Amino acid sequence: MQQFTEDTLAAARAETRGTTPGPGRIIFAGTPEIAATALRTLLRSGAEVAAVLTRPDAPVGRRRKLTPSAVAQVAEDAGIPVIKADTVDAEVTAELTAVEATLGVVVAYGALLPAAALEAPARGWVNLHYSALPLHRGAAPVPHAMLAGQTETAATVFQLERGMDTGPIHGSCHYEIAEATSAGTVLEELTVLGASLLMVLLPDLLAGTSVPQEQVGEPGYAPKLTGDDAFIDPRRPAAELVNRINATIPEPGAWTLNGEHRIKLGVARLYRPEAAPADPASSQASPADAAPPTGEVLVGEVRQLDPEQPGADPVIGFRAGDGVDLVLTSVQPSGKQMLNAIDWYRGLHGQVLLGGDEQERPDQILPEHAETSPTAAAGSPTTTNLPTSPMSTTPMEERTR
Repeated sequence: MQQFTEDTLAAARAETRGTTPGPGRIIFAGTPEIAATALRTLLRSGAEVAAVLTRPDAPVGRRRKLTPSAVAQVAEDAGIPVIKADTVDAEVTAELTAVEATLGVVVAYGALLPAAALEAPARGWVNLHYSALPLHRGAAPVPHAMLAGQTETAATVFQLERGMDTGPIHGSCHYEIAEATSAGTVLEELTVLGASLLMVLLPDLLAGTSVPQEQVGEPGYAPKLTGDDAFIDPRRPAAELVNRINATIPEPGAWTLNGEHRIKLGVARLYRPEAAPADPASSQASPADAAPPTGEVLVGEVRQLDPEQPGADPVIGFRAGDGVDLVLTSVQPSGKQMLNAIDWYRGLHGQVLLGGDEQERPDQILPEHAETSPTAAAGSPTTTNLPTSPMSTTPMEERTR
């Protein structure tokens, strides 16, 4: 097992540029844009991708037009045979076996591979997963890590076996989750790291010389979050609310109620006026460090808050249940586009209390119960599709070159 930091992985990746990963046919299984990023990286490296397995065309947009997956579009443009399947049955397994591949690579395919399919490539399948396994096994590792308030996670490549995300680990790369960032952004950045990690590991994986290590520690599970889990209840502590908002962007999308009207929220952070005491050794302040303005303020009340630093602009926030304010960056009113929080606030009339009536507030996963029993397919993290031409290079892909 090989372990990397972002810096050591970048150095290892630099050594592989300009060289092919070695002989061996690859089956690539994936569906959304993050998987397409990994596939593009494989193709640019000169890897022999002999076939692609992806989910069938799905309705997209208001007109619900059937559209190939991001991975299918990349494969078709590259002239690679595409197998489209919701489930891998005996017929699909026969197609995979006929490829006579050396290795299978899975990145967010979205369905489980049965035992017979696992044996189709000579060296089995490896999966790119978005957590420090065995933590957060399942479909939504990034949202669950953020919901739990974790500031570190990892991109991990492991050997696929019959259990859900239980196989031995070939390699991982440590990743720090920045403050005031969304799960979608974290997922994109982990994909960049994961694609580079795959390229560094690929020569040994194809040659059969990689030595994986069994997972160690107490496992955790990360089922896909629901719309109810994305509800923002202002009565909860501020730090928890920040975690929940950022963990559920873009999917299922952080939301709350303004009276009877549903609104979506952009990335949030704790309010930290300069006058508040801070620990100079840490950039991560605790809720107690975020001193709210004086005066009686209701839980959920939206207000313009004083600039956090001299010369800075005022910010828009609301009061959480522990008396601490959150800063909102953007808000999307019902039926409208996402607005800068300041612009949204200027259009409000009278006092605004977020959260809605008690009976309108859904039940949801709380952080201390976030890791529940597995209910979703392995290798299928919550994703956001980024519109790019199939073989173009997006900014987040530049680091995988």
